[in-house]
Amino acid sequence: MDVRKVVVVVEEVEASRTALEWALHNIIRYGDIITLLHLYPFTSSKSKSNKSRLLRLKGFHLALTFQDICNNFSNTKVEIVVTQENKEGMKIVGAVREIGASMLVVGLHDHSFLYKLAMGHDNIFRYFNCRVIAINQPPNPIMSPQTHQSPVSSLGALHTSTNMDFSHIQISELEVPETPPLKVKYRICPDPTAIIWRFKKSRRRR
Repeated sequence: MDVRKVVVVVEEVEASRTALEWALHNIIRYGDIITLLHLYPFTSSKSKSNKSRLLRLKGFHLALTFQDICNNFSNTKVEIVVTQENKEGMKIVGAVREIGASMLVVGLHDHSFLYKLAMGHDNIFRYFNCRVIAINQPPNPIMSPQTHQSPVSSLGALHTSTNMDFSHIQISELEVPETPPLKVKYRICPDPTAIIWRFKKSRRRR
């Protein structure tokens, strides 16, 4: 069995943790290597030294919390990669290709990098060389529909491409349909006291 490298994008959002847990339950198999990839924001050269160091440390601690999730599953091999995003927002693409990933797992949210790439480039899929699995949680009913307008339109652009193996998985709670009560065709003696028996002698003709 070939060893697969599965890259999971680490972000400080619940959708990212959900994506990791889904991958651990559904696609990770024995011998696979999980790479927890976190990209901290790009900083200018003037404030690069101190701010970049703090962001890198924060990202590493965040990745450690994701590693704790992986530790709950036996036989998982985990690597952590923390690097800085570039101005173009394409660093994650280069990192995934450099790792040699066979699969990329992403938790979709309003500020997901997939949406940003789709809005900034005509065809983002030519940059990837692996399967991309995007895990999407049900939207918060409290939020207005206008809040999700831009991501939804960008997601349409993701699906229109034919140059990449892209899977969009919607997670929702399993709802058991209500079972209607069984219809009783005939009711047998619903109330024995309400039945009055009447005997009548038959008349014989002479």
